[in-house]
Amino acid sequence: MTKKSVKATDPVPTSKPGKAKKNNLDNVNAMSPQRASVGKQTDAAHEGGQFNQLVDHNYLTEEQFAIVSETLQRNLATSISLYLKFKKYHWDIRGRFFRDLHLAYDEFIEEIFPSIDEQAERLVALGGSPKNAPSDLDKYSVVRVPTETVRDARTQVADLVADLSKVGRGYRDDSGTVDDAKDHATSDMYNGYAATVDKIRWMLQAIMDDDRLN
Repeated sequence: MTKKSVKATDPVPTSKPGKAKKNNLDNVNAMSPQRASVGKQTDAAHEGGQFNQLVDHNYLTEEQFAIVSETLQRNLATSISLYLKFKKYHWDIRGRFFRDLHLAYDEFIEEIFPSIDEQAERLVALGGSPKNAPSDLDKYSVVRVPTETVRDARTQVADLVADLSKVGRGYRDDSGTVDDAKDHATSDMYNGYAATVDKIRWMLQAIMDDDRLN
């Protein structure tokens, strides 16, 4: 009788042991923020693959990192595109202001260029991975590198002033965004880049005041 009672109280298995174990593992994986975010992030570290399960965002939560990484990827792509655009105009400029702008564009590039590596490494330091293929630049950058040849000085300068206005505002907005996400270090970086972009914009805007610019 005792033996029969024990059998009656035993739980009835609903699936094979191996299958139950697999379901339990699937439930654990489903709760992993890293696994849940695969394919939904702007950085390459969340696309899956070997070692990406070791991603560590330091003091940021997965949600905070998603906010910060989006700004870093976009600003990285924008900085690279801005560099390429300055170089394109540096090569194509002609006319009375050739020498002045040819040299000035390279001077401005020297001020912008360090931000490329700094933003990429900041993303890596927070557990991300930059995307920098040509298709990625086109996808994330707010600056478009011209495919046509532009010789006219005023057209070039006006175009760059418009881009720098947009980039400067973006850095200021992103500074507040990442600060709200508790990443004050990246916020400080963006404030410095905004000041640099504002200075370059001011200098180019001043050049446009010359009536001889053609």
